Amino acid sequence: MSLTPLLARYDHVLLDLDGCVWVGDEPTPDAAAAVTALRAAGKGVAFVTNDGRHAGEEYVRKLWRLGFRASLEEVVTVGGAIQHVLADTDRWRSAYVVGAAVMHRHVEEAGLKIVNGRDVPSPDVVVAAAHDDFTYAELRGAVQAVLGGAELVCAGRDALFPMPDGPWPGTGAVVAAIEAATGVDAVNLGKPAAQPFHTALERLGAAGRVGTRSRALVVGDRLDSDLAGAAAAGLDGAIVLTGATSAAQARAAVEPEPVAIAASLAELVLHR
Repeated sequence: MSLTPLLARYDHVLLDLDGCVWVGDEPTPDAAAAVTALRAAGKGVAFVTNDGRHAGEEYVRKLWRLGFRASLEEVVTVGGAIQHVLADTDRWRSAYVVGAAVMHRHVEEAGLKIVNGRDVPSPDVVVAAAHDDFTYAELRGAVQAVLGGAELVCAGRDALFPMPDGPWPGTGAVVAAIEAATGVDAVNLGKPAAQPFHTALERLGAAGRVGTRSRALVVGDRLDSDLAGAAAAGLDGAIVLTGATSAAQARAAVEPEPVAIAASLAELVLHR
């Protein structure tokens, strides 16, 4: 299948996962065919996610299982973005982590000591990300650390993410609880921060080149993370309606305004 005139204009396409490529364990309609067509046309493809529950390797395995060809280099997770920032911030030596095992691993690989459950002075930073085994004890520890002077960073502000049985609470819900209890605003290191998109372009060999904005397109289902993040990174953004955003909300979006709104990734990409 050929590409739509819109997609033919771009050299690189940065795809959100939840709500765009898949919902839960099901791909969105004909999404695999859309990604295959992008590759056949020579487009660079990367996948950018704010879901900090899984490692990049797990996302690659899921993509292959659902019919998508993908390499580890093409998957940019929020955990990887957080690891990069932590490693580059000298004042952070210790951390309290709210997150899945993979988030703990990213923090350790950044060179920080994790102090969860230890009777030690307050850490330098609290890293917050939603995960399936989140507990009140984690929330209590994070709140006490922040009130003790730790800085607060998070893996995103998405309050919900789409699942087949209905929306699930996202990292934004966890972060809101910490902020409400402490009065401290978290620094968001996931989308809509520009860094995840810059990392994706670097991996595609497109970072720093003149005209990148005209050659790379971000596709996602959220106005507040995907579309706003594209704008923060100086990229065009398109919205698909298979996830968190309704058609009315997408049409009302301004500053930034999507370059396109489509019922699905396949409708956006494939010229039928």
